[in-house]
Amino acid sequence: MGPSLHPLIDNGLTKGSDSFSGGKLHCHCTSSPVEVTLSGPVLHNHACGCSKCWKPTGALFSVVAVIPKDQLSVTANGSKLAIVDESATIQRYACKDCGVHLYGRIEKEHPFHGLDFVHVELSDDQGWQEPQFAAFVSSIIEQGFDPAGIDEVRAKLKSVGLETYDALSPPLMDAIATWTAKKAGKLPA
Repeated sequence: MGPSLHPLIDNGLTKGSDSFSGGKLHCHCTSSPVEVTLSGPVLHNHACGCSKCWKPTGALFSVVAVIPKDQLSVTANGSKLAIVDESATIQRYACKDCGVHLYGRIEKEHPFHGLDFVHVELSDDQGWQEPQFAAFVSSIIEQGFDPAGIDEVRAKLKSVGLETYDALSPPLMDAIATWTAKKAGKLPA
């Protein structure tokens, strides 16, 4: 079977619902968990191999999506949240007790400013968008994964329907390039 990619991927993907309208995320604390409420569906859900995203124990990838920041609110025990790395572009808010990342926010000028990064696996609600692609696949090597096994990882991701990239998906890379061109005056704003 090989290494665990992620519990939401290892046994195939469960399709989300087009009519799903949001739900609640919780950290892993058994007492007074942090609760985050998402008041809409997520977009661009994907497997991410970067070294910054929170991953379940033993998983090579995180599963992370975005939602407009005005559709995210901390609704319980927000005092337990702290930023993991204040120098990072994405300010990841994690529970100080269990270490789970509840959301990530970009506060500076950036193509994805206004979007929050979330892990819908932290929800008991059903219907969230399933992962759409795999990003930063080769980054797992930087974290100690044996490069001899990367083709098997890519094959496993593709077998469940996830296209693999060593950056983001083409539509997201196009969005970054468009934002950059508009900022530089190369395209109309």
